[in-house]
Amino acid sequence: MSDMEHDRPGTRPVAIVTGGLQGLGLGAVLELGKSGFDVAIVDLPDAPVMPAELSQVEAAGGRCRYYQMDISDLARHGPVLDAIDADFGRLDCLVNNAGIAARPLTDLLELQPDAFDKSVDINLRGTFFLTQAFAKALLSAGKAAPESYKSIIIITSIAAELSFTDRSQYCVTKSALSMVTRLFAARLGAAGIHVHEIRPGLMETPMTAKVGNDTIARLIADGVVPLPRQGQPEDVGKAVAALAAGALPYMTGQPIWTAGGLNIARIL
Repeated sequence: MSDMEHDRPGTRPVAIVTGGLQGLGLGAVLELGKSGFDVAIVDLPDAPVMPAELSQVEAAGGRCRYYQMDISDLARHGPVLDAIDADFGRLDCLVNNAGIAARPLTDLLELQPDAFDKSVDINLRGTFFLTQAFAKALLSAGKAAPESYKSIIIITSIAAELSFTDRSQYCVTKSALSMVTRLFAARLGAAGIHVHEIRPGLMETPMTAKVGNDTIARLIADGVVPLPRQGQPEDVGKAVAALAAGALPYMTGQPIWTAGGLNIARIL
């Protein structure tokens, strides 16, 4: 647990961010904290090194606590959600950010079943059933009250639509999560629970840095991205915070590209 705690349970909306210790997840945590949320970080390490930037959540008047969980371990979903609810006194938003990239990059025709299955277990299966458990928690005991905006946000990727044949398992899981978003949006809309998809583009994070080549810089230099820079974690974080706060109240089940215009088709 983080030592950044105050005895004020239930006074601020509560967001859960999976994979929140670094990269896009940390960006979401920080922007949610600035926007008035208490934040529960869910991530892998048993003894995490808490990022120094988390002091920004406390500076904004919020609380931040850490919970260890591998989202592919379905048996942990219920106990962790119960612990967060007990610690914070409420549940308002789930940000499904945790996932793994395709490493090493492998041609579609050479991909092995174990690599495919690992991506499915974490990126798709874990996210699906954590979303299911969170939705049930909101629906129980009237927690999806209309006066309190409730949301589920799924971080996918441009790979949900664009094809990359050297990371096929990643594309398959991210495209499937786009359908997961639509399914839960259709099922939960009548209860006042909004479900959103964010599609990050060419982002500068520790995960993308591991690719170890100049592909992204070359694409930007070639004008593939109309806004000519890499995306930053705070770009995704600001989108997450806006959605979680209900800034787009008459929208659900739709992808929001946070990609600098990469999705704009151009032939010249």
